[in-house]
Amino acid sequence: MKNAKTITILGETILPGQSKTINMEIAKLHNATKLKIPIIVQRSKIDGPTVLFSAGIHGDEINGVEIVRQLVSKKINKPKRGTTICIPVINMFGFVNMSRQFPDGRDLNRVFPGSKKGSLASRFAFHLLTEIMPVVDYAVDFHAGGASRFNAPQIRLAPNNEDLKDLADAFNAPFTLYSKNIGGTFRNASQKLNVKMLLFEGGKSLDINYPVADAGVEGAKRILQHLDMLDSKHFIEDQNKKTIYIEKSAWIRAKCSGLLHDNGYVGAFVTKGTVLATITDPFGKFERKIKAPNDGYIINANQAPIVYQGDAVYHISKTLINAKH
Repeated sequence: MKNAKTITILGETILPGQSKTINMEIAKLHNATKLKIPIIVQRSKIDGPTVLFSAGIHGDEINGVEIVRQLVSKKINKPKRGTTICIPVINMFGFVNMSRQFPDGRDLNRVFPGSKKGSLASRFAFHLLTEIMPVVDYAVDFHAGGASRFNAPQIRLAPNNEDLKDLADAFNAPFTLYSKNIGGTFRNASQKLNVKMLLFEGGKSLDINYPVADAGVEGAKRILQHLDMLDSKHFIEDQNKKTIYIEKSAWIRAKCSGLLHDNGYVGAFVTKGTVLATITDPFGKFERKIKAPNDGYIINANQAPIVYQGDAVYHISKTLINAKH
């Protein structure tokens, strides 16, 4: 385990049994206001693993922020052994501006491992990897869908990794998707540091959806329980319903522009030919149905009121594999 007698983050030491909030400061706002990113550390006196729960790497993905906030406010992050680190808002710059990007226009989740003397986003990625991740064993990074696209609660993990699959089984989200790590992402950089990271997707940007938040909180509790870190007062019983593993999926795209009338199938299983939505013009002249091209689960739905030809409107599963595979 990386959890030792003392842990040092950003020059501050946290002893076993201690709790401490460390403020990460990389740069000020343009009006000279200090911008602090709180890193909330809770340690048990009993040795064990270190687990990171993080959110807000995209500043407009509020649903993940709510999940990590609940872990702290309900004291779920207080472990019976080992250490938890909670960062509710990684991209505080974007969060302040309700923007996905950093002020330099970069997507923080595409610049890892970063650089000590690079762009603002690159510098932040560098400090996150060099100051925090070396003490972490396991991590869950919480995200939401962008551009009005609503994700059914789901875990994403790299294929052919049994340790990650064990964690995904423990988290037990409604869906688990195999997806390759993308270069420049927090997940990819963490894997290279031998940190076992799951990526959670749920809800959409600039929105808090409480059923999605509940799924994230309950999954985090199951991860801690799996690692024998969850305090007994937060005990959660095993679910009879197991996560649905999806190996392949595809996007359904709008064949015309217009007003999108969604029929509310996100998260549901549909059969081939099911009418998922209707696209109309504003003047009552035409209606165009969007039908499911195959049987499958709708794992993402575009909830924008207006779409253009070629826009991604639904993400549907194509190949399912047994949850115990």
